[in-house]
Amino acid sequence: MKTLRLILGDQLNIKHSWFSKTHDDVLYCLFEMRQETDYVTHHIQKVIGFFAAMRQFSEDLKSAGHQLHYLKINDKKNQQKLVDNLSEVIKNEKIEKFEYIHPDEYRLDEQLKTFCNQLSIECKAVSAEHFYTQRNDLAQFFEGKKQYLMENFYRDMRRKHDILMVGDQPEGGKWNYDKSNRNKWTGDTEIPQYKWFKNHVDDVVQDIEKSGIKTIGYFKTKTFPYPITRKQALEQLKYFCEQLLVHFGDFQDAMHTDETYLFHSRLSFAMNLKLVSPKDVVNTVMNYYRKHGDDIHISQVEGFVRQIIGWREYMRGMYWMFMPEYKTKNQLDNKNALPDFFWTGNTKMNCLKHAITNSLENGYAQHIQRLMVTGNYALLTQTNPDEVDQWYLGIYVDAVEWVQITNTRGMSQFADGGKIATKPYVSSGSYINKMSNYCDNCHYNKSKKVEEDACPFNSLYWNFLDEKREFLADNYRMKMMYSILDKMDSSQLQKIKERAHHIINNQDAY
Repeated sequence: MKTLRLILGDQLNIKHSWFSKTHDDVLYCLFEMRQETDYVTHHIQKVIGFFAAMRQFSEDLKSAGHQLHYLKINDKKNQQKLVDNLSEVIKNEKIEKFEYIHPDEYRLDEQLKTFCNQLSIECKAVSAEHFYTQRNDLAQFFEGKKQYLMENFYRDMRRKHDILMVGDQPEGGKWNYDKSNRNKWTGDTEIPQYKWFKNHVDDVVQDIEKSGIKTIGYFKTKTFPYPITRKQALEQLKYFCEQLLVHFGDFQDAMHTDETYLFHSRLSFAMNLKLVSPKDVVNTVMNYYRKHGDDIHISQVEGFVRQIIGWREYMRGMYWMFMPEYKTKNQLDNKNALPDFFWTGNTKMNCLKHAITNSLENGYAQHIQRLMVTGNYALLTQTNPDEVDQWYLGIYVDAVEWVQITNTRGMSQFADGGKIATKPYVSSGSYINKMSNYCDNCHYNKSKKVEEDACPFNSLYWNFLDEKREFLADNYRMKMMYSILDKMDSSQLQKIKERAHHIINNQDAY
């Protein structure tokens, strides 16, 4: 029985059991398609990275003796749609059985289910063999619960997989070292030179230009710097352990104008394409920690592990628990448009200018830049979460919907009404100043609220609390801030609101 097996662009897992041996009667297929480049406007480096990794993966499969049908973006036989390309291969190759790996995106999952229902041949879907959890594990874990606290899930994951545990108790005596992960980087702690991969992608760039794919962002380096193979991903992981892990936890929330990555691993792109698995990452980090524990404090390791087995697995579980309705949630009824400077970086607000320019130039921003700078601003200006979703999904090389939309619409924009975050992640300029040097040379004064040179975040923050009172006043984590707001002089609050409304109505002037 001749079998066709589909590989999607984020399923480049050479360790998948499919590839453990070759089969004369199995044909694999992998397609570069406008269907995937055009459903949102992606960063140029994101498209380059996906295509470069897919092309390298196809060469690796062929070298291992597997049969592969690969369509590049400008191939004349490429019909640019998944179903059309599959139908053509099934017809031309006289395929008798079709198999695919469960997609991690709801859109593709539905498309392939519908396709299989229409086929007259046998179909089969198999596990991605990547995550710690299965799609529905989180729903089962929280069944009957009113809150879906990540911390509870994270502790269960630690126990279940015996990670940083001593018996049934957390190693070091604490489950969470988050309070140790909030240091501001001032330049006193040296950062090793970044590990760059000079992946030459001239052919990919030329093909993208020829195809006419619309993109955002810049590509100035001429080489793609993130890992595009499993070997490179493992090299990056090794480098992280040897050079960056020792201070990762200390500065994981820090931001600085002179540093793009600080002590972050830069592995998210490789992980989200499945070049390397979360188990690979966690096991490698834990093995290194066991050998070098005298030099590395547990807070550095726990902070990293929490992101992998906590947030990453949690966000995927929440995605599959609440899609497709989750994608339309707008609990705070926010309707404003993103300002033009989100596509240019042309703003006098130094924090936004730096975070957005960094995103445009590198297709990258660390989680606090995403959450407490760009995301914070979008929420305070009451931006439509649909627009925020589109921007985040497009601009980052590591953005795939299952992890992006839950972080954006849930954690960042509170559009889900508190399913993921127990309170909105909003702040005035004081938090940004606490975690960065952005305020040092800013056009605006972080200490002022209503003057012309007052930091826009300050008036926007109090205006947001006032205007969203009906949604948030009963939130137990917001009680203190509403108590302060209630004691504010009415004339002062009026000036704050006038300033905030002027900013919202004239965002590109700021």
